[in-house]
Amino acid sequence: MITLETVVVRVKGLQPRQVEAWIEQDLVRPAGRPGAWRFREIDVERLRLIQELRRDMALQEEALPVVLNLLDQLYDTRRRLRRLCDAVDRVAPQDMREALSRLLKN
Repeated sequence: MITLETVVVRVKGLQPRQVEAWIEQDLVRPAGRPGAWRFREIDVERLRLIQELRRDMALQEEALPVVLNLLDQLYDTRRRLRRLCDAVDRVAPQDMREALSRLLKN
């Protein structure tokens, strides 16, 4: 885990005040407490994503929670689908897996 100071060095153009605002808005959830935040790699990547959405895609600050929530739902759905596919691969007979595969392609 890394500090806020390290995060702003690693993510070009990121300002500590902006990160703190995004933490207050619950867009990023580092460990620790104000003044002693500790960021995981996933937090750093989320900050990069937020910065890209704002800078490169000109997304308004008010839209960030909605967009991030939708992305979180998408990633969660993909993770669940992957787990379901893995479970089917482990327990379903070959003919059933092939039938499911055909159905999913249509």
